[in-house]
Amino acid sequence: MNFEQVKLHLSAYKENNQVIDAAKYLLYSFDLEHENFAGFGLREAIPNLVLLTTEGELGEPQTVMIPPNLFDFDLNLILNVVAHEMLHVRQKSSIQTVEDKNEREFQAYYEMLFHKVFPKIPDASDFHKKIFADKAFEYYKRMGEGSTLQQKYALQKIEIEQLINALS
Repeated sequence: MNFEQVKLHLSAYKENNQVIDAAKYLLYSFDLEHENFAGFGLREAIPNLVLLTTEGELGEPQTVMIPPNLFDFDLNLILNVVAHEMLHVRQKSSIQTVEDKNEREFQAYYEMLFHKVFPKIPDASDFHKKIFADKAFEYYKRMGEGSTLQQKYALQKIEIEQLINALS
């Protein structure tokens, strides 16, 4: 299915106020599904902000909370944010648990930039890529200077730096 068809389907869902069905459609269309996903729930909308969260205990099925105005935003941005949360769903599964929050967030922001886990996700705008990179650097810094985690992700940090330099 091409991107324009996806937009048409989403438009129909939006017209009928079927936000959760539209989000499920994205999971299917962009190969984001995972067995640890418990479903979508609705959270309060914050004007001019796309805020999604993944809720659930580590090792337990996860619910991704989405705002009712999710599809008022740019589709590429929406897809990147949904992919971010679906990576958290995977990270919090009993099979591949990533316990450290800083590591989870760094991995998720890295994914938003490079789409290694979810290759069907389109690139976000350069503006948003810079925001994602800044967030990745923030969580990298929180891992602790010279820590084992920082060493583990040193090459990915360099990749992010190179991408940002190429965008400038």
